[in-house]
Amino acid sequence: MICIRRSKTGKEKCMAEKENITEVQETDMQEDTEQVQQEVTEETDVSQDTAQDAEAAEEKGEKKAFGKNKKKDKKEDALKEKIAELEDKVMRQMAEFENFRRRTEKEKSAMFEVGAKSVVEKILPVVDNFERGLATIPEEDKGTPFAEGMTMIYKQLMTSLEEIGVKPIEAVGKEFDPNFHNAVMQVENDELESGVVAQELLKGYTYRETVVRHSMVSVTS
Repeated sequence: MICIRRSKTGKEKCMAEKENITEVQETDMQEDTEQVQQEVTEETDVSQDTAQDAEAAEEKGEKKAFGKNKKKDKKEDALKEKIAELEDKVMRQMAEFENFRRRTEKEKSAMFEVGAKSVVEKILPVVDNFERGLATIPEEDKGTPFAEGMTMIYKQLMTSLEEIGVKPIEAVGKEFDPNFHNAVMQVENDELESGVVAQELLKGYTYRETVVRHSMVSVTS
């Protein structure tokens, strides 16, 4: 600088001015630094505020989503419970209907059995008379067309009864069974053991394993 060539006082003055300039420069630099730091701090604060706002918004969104999911779960649970209740109700109704159907079929079958058994009971006396009539045909007339025709009709009748489930009860030579036999008398028979059916007085019949009429028999003593 030019002031360096002047007197000592002037030089000091110049130096003082130079120091003032330096101080001013340092002050300006310090102010600039402080301003930069302040701007950085403000930007940092803004960033922190933005991050906090974002975090708060995210947390709010999560709470909102959680609330929606919770409501959705409640609706789904209520719907599942309703479906289960309806399924249980349907299953109960189906079971009741199945029981009703079975009970109706059983009652219908029982009514049919009773009705059929009643019809068979009314037919059996006709069969008895048929057999008595055939038994009265003399031996010499059994080959006549009339006797053969009657025998054929009898066999056809018995075949038809057997096809619908009517069968004669075995009696003679069988051990007496009160479930099938009705003993009306006792006889002595050396050829048979005691308690055996010796004679069948009236033939018994069953209808589908049910006794329609017991056999009237005589039993050995």
